[in-house]
Amino acid sequence: MRIAGKIVLITGASHGLGRHLTEAFLGKGYAVIVNYLTSEASARELLSGRERHGLAIRADVGDSVQVSAMIRQTKDRFGRLDVVINNAGVAKDNLLLRQSEEEWDATIETNLTGCFHVIREAAPLMKSSGGGHIINISSYSGVKGKVGQAAYSASKAALIGLTVSAARELAGYNIRVNAVLPGYMMTEMGASAAKAMKQAKEESLLRTLTDPADIARGITAIAEMDYVTGQIISLDSRIR
Repeated sequence: MRIAGKIVLITGASHGLGRHLTEAFLGKGYAVIVNYLTSEASARELLSGRERHGLAIRADVGDSVQVSAMIRQTKDRFGRLDVVINNAGVAKDNLLLRQSEEEWDATIETNLTGCFHVIREAAPLMKSSGGGHIINISSYSGVKGKVGQAAYSASKAALIGLTVSAARELAGYNIRVNAVLPGYMMTEMGASAAKAMKQAKEESLLRTLTDPADIARGITAIAEMDYVTGQIISLDSRIR
């Protein structure tokens, strides 16, 4: 099936910010590929009644074979790809001296290597579609670093470097690549760390946390900007 509208792939789309992103892009008339790893019921519920304009695909972004298959399914179903949101992420928080290699590897595999896999596999389809926009979800932690988040901070800092390098390499194909720092959100991941949540609120100039629905609306706006690439865009009320 081919549809006239734009196609967006959102990784980690079935919960947290990804869920808000899915709703926001569907509301803008996009067809959405809802990538998930474990939350199949949630992914399918998101697309209930809107299956013609979406596709739920299970894939571990840390596995290049699964990512390749996901992009192939996207091409077979929609024939093009206009926007990619690299949103899938994990946090295996621990003090550096207590961090296990398994925790470190799992964090890097999803938050950084997963983005590499998706960009590498998606870019050729975006190129054949006439260009597009890749948005990587980084973090304030990747800029400032945080106690107990060595692995998470390292993965999000490296994602900023990947963003700028990819922007330089893909600009000639009319593919923009930007990173967004969404601020501290009351998602499942954010709500699980009370101390970090309190600190984020204290650091905010507005003394508030970020609304993921607002962030999703901001990201849909960025996705439609044709002239911005290689940028690290903060949607936060904290000063870096």
